Amino acid sequence: MRRFRHAKILATLGPSSSSEEAIESLFRAGADVFRLNFSHGTHDDHRARLEAIRALAKRLRRPIGILADLQGPKLRIGAFAEGKVALAAGQTFRLDLLDSPGGAERVRLPHPEIFAALKPGTDLLLDDGRIRLTVTRVARDFAETEVATGGVLSDRKGVNVPGARLDISPLTKKDRADLAFALDMGVDWVALSFVQRPDDISEIRKLVDGAAGIVAKLEKPSALDHLDAIVELSDAVMVARGDLGVEIPPERVPVAQKRIVSACRAAGKPVIVATQMLESMVTAPAPTRAEASDVATAIYDGADAVMLSAETASGAYPIQAVEMMDRIISTVEKDPQYVLLMEASHRPPEATSADAISAAARQVAHTLKAEAIATFTFSGSTTLRAARERPLVPILCLTPNLQVARRLTLAWGVHAVVDPGITSFTEAVQRASHVAIRDGFAKQGERLVVTAGVPFGRPGTTNSLRIAFVEEA
Repeated sequence: MRRFRHAKILATLGPSSSSEEAIESLFRAGADVFRLNFSHGTHDDHRARLEAIRALAKRLRRPIGILADLQGPKLRIGAFAEGKVALAAGQTFRLDLLDSPGGAERVRLPHPEIFAALKPGTDLLLDDGRIRLTVTRVARDFAETEVATGGVLSDRKGVNVPGARLDISPLTKKDRADLAFALDMGVDWVALSFVQRPDDISEIRKLVDGAAGIVAKLEKPSALDHLDAIVELSDAVMVARGDLGVEIPPERVPVAQKRIVSACRAAGKPVIVATQMLESMVTAPAPTRAEASDVATAIYDGADAVMLSAETASGAYPIQAVEMMDRIISTVEKDPQYVLLMEASHRPPEATSADAISAAARQVAHTLKAEAIATFTFSGSTTLRAARERPLVPILCLTPNLQVARRLTLAWGVHAVVDPGITSFTEAVQRASHVAIRDGFAKQGERLVVTAGVPFGRPGTTNSLRIAFVEEA
């Protein structure tokens, strides 16, 4: 079940893709990691999907990653007496804490932390930016606004405050319950929504306590002000372009995306580009040309993974969406321009033995035209450093830790295998040769570059590199 590409595909499960047959079809079509979206579905739904993934992985003898995506705080207005109102540009409109149905002049906004962050001149965006209000007067429990962009506003639409930092935790009561449930099930990754500051990552890390990797979803402008610190504290990052595209002007989203991808690549942290990548395939069997270019751009930038949301969760063509994304990635990675871009954007190694060995492994593999780089790791850090180098050959990761193998399914270029612990470099070469032949990466007599830490079994000791010829066991 090897992939003939480096970048990974993250597919969201939902009503269109919940059966065991659908999940297997998505995996065979190219999905590497599955996302459980806790904004929708019940705990029973998510448990059934996770059990189906684990059963598939056991049957195919391949690690498959699972990401639990927490909903985060959803800021919404209340309801209207008539279900909706029409707002005209220039009219006044009041937001308050009154617990009564709204009308043409006011509506409930049950979030006092929003009022605390507002000041005259601040813009509020409602219904994914379709309605824009400008604050003219604000107090502890209300805000008077002028409608800048009008339209029809209906019950419980979302609210974004792009110019303000809200004093609110990204973990709601629901999120804490969902997190405990997800960790109890044994998910591999947990995605935190609404990240604004480094302390948000510190908060969830205490709760996760090493049981899963933490993905910071960047969808607030304030997160970009602390980008390097958030990347440093996270295990991976998601460019959540849906809310980010509401919070900042559309023309700034591509710039923010490139900045985030670049920061993650420099730090050696997996980065996912998400939202509306093949959006038209929710209802159509083929994407637009612009969508295909959008996916390709993320791959040219060196993203570790690209994500499908509604396309696989509720769309009419979930399998075709994964197949299309697989074809786009594979085509881009065969383009000579892609090779040039990877070379041009290559980061210098940090002053550590692990980085020095990983950089050398990349150079040796290219010079000798080796078939793969084999890494032996217990914690996953050795393999992630190899992936940071973006070698143009596959990275075979051998680890005795199943959880580590599952997490590394998200990392660029990594083919993770659960393998018993080894005690010598001779045994390491034998095991790497066996996996390379079995999984179709190399034939007898071809070269592998092998990196490991000596003595074996001690995390964080990558200090050795060997050029080996593949041998039959």
